[in-house]
Amino acid sequence: MKARTLKKDKVNIITMGCSKNLVDSEVLLTQLKGNGIDASHEVNSNDNNIIIINTCGFIDNAKQESIDTILQYVDAKEKGIVDKVYVTGCLSQRYKDDLEKEIPQVDAYFGTRDLPALLKKFKADYKHELVGERLLTHNAHYAYMKISEGCDRPCSFCAIPLMRGGHISRPIEELVKEAEHKAANGTKEMLLIAQDSTYYGLDLYKKRNLAELMRRLSDVQGIDWIRLHYAYPTGFPMDVIEVMKERDNICNYLDIPLQHGSTSVLKTMRRGTTREKQEALIHSIRDLIPEIAIRTTLIAGHPGEGEKEFEEMVDFVERMKFERLGVFTYSHEENTHAHSMEDNIPQEVKQERANYLMEIQEQVSYELNQEKIGKNFKVLIDKKENGYFVGRTEFDSVEVDNEVLIDASQYYCRIGDFVQAEITDATEFDLYGKVI
Repeated sequence: MKARTLKKDKVNIITMGCSKNLVDSEVLLTQLKGNGIDASHEVNSNDNNIIIINTCGFIDNAKQESIDTILQYVDAKEKGIVDKVYVTGCLSQRYKDDLEKEIPQVDAYFGTRDLPALLKKFKADYKHELVGERLLTHNAHYAYMKISEGCDRPCSFCAIPLMRGGHISRPIEELVKEAEHKAANGTKEMLLIAQDSTYYGLDLYKKRNLAELMRRLSDVQGIDWIRLHYAYPTGFPMDVIEVMKERDNICNYLDIPLQHGSTSVLKTMRRGTTREKQEALIHSIRDLIPEIAIRTTLIAGHPGEGEKEFEEMVDFVERMKFERLGVFTYSHEENTHAHSMEDNIPQEVKQERANYLMEIQEQVSYELNQEKIGKNFKVLIDKKENGYFVGRTEFDSVEVDNEVLIDASQYYCRIGDFVQAEITDATEFDLYGKVI
């Protein structure tokens, strides 16, 4: 009788959802490899016999996508294609008991802060010496930096505190060390992310300390761009904008989710602000840095949003002329404050409202992009695709904003390098450029 050959375990990590989840997957990948375990991220190979799915539980569509992915790999397990399936992340944190009942074929479920327990399944230890070091799952020239975890805000629609817990800031020294490590490995752009980046430091330093963190990161040699995401507007620390203005390597870019343009809906949302305060804040920021690109997100169809409130949001978008805008339809989430309200706006009406806002934004974006024609910009090249080198200016973040397309048949660019480009043409969401 022939002895069965024992194959070494190979792990494949699958990431669902946002950039914050991606960072968690990169940390997990780093810890597994640091323990000598053969691990990869989203490889298309049948060699990997252990699957870890890092799930998203934010809104209905994301939850369904995560569940479908779990079922796909559970099916693969039952067919003998894979040996084990582990599930971690937001969906698992929020619905662990339900998932264990409904999909018992999964070998174990873990929450968002259960990394040491997950590592134990591999007889691996959490290596503190790897803190600040992270294997990237994409080109090394940019990297996300999660400056804090969790959120203390009471927003009516949001389930993130249920999945991620309360706000915990990472120490400045740890983040600086991470930036230095990234710079040494070729990273040129750091994208600062959190559930609420403007709350940074209140727990550790007893004050909002985001400006000091940005100043310290700005001093790291080799980091050309620092980009700020997810800045909560209520109690916004204006010293952040002053640091942005004084430091050349901090992008004139601000991602500040405002969520609505009607004071009554903002009150229902428990955002702690008004439309007038939001407008005043945007004007103050633009007064300090007129060329800044402001990205925001809005929610269409929240309980309490009648025609009048929606028209207020339309007016808000038309008046503010945001450089970048995303619109989500309201999702009725269990155990959130808004779940006690009646979700009485039909999904098709929510979608019509979201589409209408994006039509307005298309025109705003087109007009702003037309003004860029003939101007020169520093562009970071991200990839080559469909005959173009694709890059971004300091006013554009990865995957969500405008891109600069440079004809690869006429110009050669190296991925991960900066080039100076003159904009020769523009559409609503794309710029076309030539290298100068």
